[in-house]
Amino acid sequence: MRLLKILSLATIAAFCVSTAYAGPKGGGKSPGGGEKKGDMEFEPESASGTPPSKTLERAIKLYDKKDFFSASIELKKVLDGESGDDAKNKQRAEFFMGKTLYQMGYYAGSLAYFDKIVKEGDAHTYHGAALKWLAALSRVLPETSGILEKIGTYDSGALNDPSLASVHDELLFLLGRHFYRHGGDGDFDKAIGLFKQVSKNSEFYIKAKFFEGVTYVRKYEGKPAVEAFKDILLIGEQRPAQYRADDISNYQELAQLQMARVFYSTQQFDTSIKYFEKLDQNSSDWTESLFEASWAYFMKTLSSKALGNIHTLNAPYFENEFFPESNLLKAVIYFRYCLYDQAEEAIADFNEKYAPLTKNLNDLIAKYADNADFYDYVKKVRVAKAGLDPVTQRLVMSGLNDKTLIKTFAWVDELNHELDMLQKSDKAWQTTQVAAEVLQELTVQQSVAAGDAGKVARDRVDRLSRELGSLARDGVKIKYEILNAKAEKISTDAAGTRISSDHKEEPIIIDDEHFQWKFDGEYWKDELGYYRFKIRSRCPKQ
Repeated sequence: MRLLKILSLATIAAFCVSTAYAGPKGGGKSPGGGEKKGDMEFEPESASGTPPSKTLERAIKLYDKKDFFSASIELKKVLDGESGDDAKNKQRAEFFMGKTLYQMGYYAGSLAYFDKIVKEGDAHTYHGAALKWLAALSRVLPETSGILEKIGTYDSGALNDPSLASVHDELLFLLGRHFYRHGGDGDFDKAIGLFKQVSKNSEFYIKAKFFEGVTYVRKYEGKPAVEAFKDILLIGEQRPAQYRADDISNYQELAQLQMARVFYSTQQFDTSIKYFEKLDQNSSDWTESLFEASWAYFMKTLSSKALGNIHTLNAPYFENEFFPESNLLKAVIYFRYCLYDQAEEAIADFNEKYAPLTKNLNDLIAKYADNADFYDYVKKVRVAKAGLDPVTQRLVMSGLNDKTLIKTFAWVDELNHELDMLQKSDKAWQTTQVAAEVLQELTVQQSVAAGDAGKVARDRVDRLSRELGSLARDGVKIKYEILNAKAEKISTDAAGTRISSDHKEEPIIIDDEHFQWKFDGEYWKDELGYYRFKIRSRCPKQ
């Protein structure tokens, strides 16, 4: 029996991205994005043409006075052709409408206007100028809004425009993220090239360096990936002032975890363990690192530590986290030591706990065929009002904590926030054509986004169910090998994995700061991660 857990670099890349960059959320951001007016309010030299109408002049003056409600009304008149402005001045009005809605906090509505400019390309006078506002929108909208795809339509040379100097590094990072997400032929190389251009003095350098490493992982190039992650660890040690403290801590932990995974995938288990153990209990990825380190210990035949980590994961402190594969790993370890009763018990524990949960997940998936309805149901699940039993509730929530799903829900939340904001806006403005247009745009986008969120949520729960089903099938295979071994019909492959009874397990060494205590059934938080099992093989000597 060979149930080995060797993660490929491609699998590791998926782990990397799932925890790396959730992106900003809308709804709580103040209009303006923190940009100084002089930095944002510029117009291209080619903007000058025929004189603007009085209506357009009035709209721009109102904008400058920060009377954005009134400015939007006048700009709509220009766009509807009521002012007699020519095509170039209408382009100017379109650009200002995007800016106005941004300043009003209608970010989704603003994005819709800038999207029109993006689609026209160089034919639009304000195509280049829109980039800076797309960068500003990227700080208040999640990636699922489509913001990266719009930035991705620009050639990288457009980023060198002097007017974009203040957001140059940010745009390099965002454009690199676009090519990384696209992932087609040559896109990874484009992404790496853009990430490498981000200045070390920029706050985006640490983010770009992390995604550079992740992109190399997806290219199956472990060595340059490790070098990129090492740069982040160096930043973690030096903590330069240009980086936010929470960014340093976040990306330092992520880099440690990804380096551990890369070294594991290349079967450098000692080095992998070293990096897994750098994460401490305060890290959100600590339990994940404990579980993955268990596989590294297993591959090194350090079973006392592997079983100790699995024991830690069963502590009541982690009842909201699920590691079903740990039961199977425990069974495999016991099998290798010819401890067949204990191996059977581990399989029985898995079946008892997860077989009913698999059925519950399948029932949940089938509950609503329509994705929008499923989204509404998942909203109830997220606030524990869906009527699920506690264990199923926790299992589903563990799947719904996926970062991509969180970003998808964040986009729906942003649209709901803007719809609510519109309903509470000035009553006179609500009756205007521009307000009606914004309402229609938000309503359509919210409907589409809710359906998308429902689909992603369904996919996540379905994936969780399929993973449990796959593990259950692995459990059946292990059970079959156990029964054969008990009947002394062990297969040649399984026999080759057994640990001889004269195998000397690595000794459990106690330093001056620790004591050795027998586990009495009660978990203590300060003991987590320090459990060790004494295990002796009952297999024949080899």
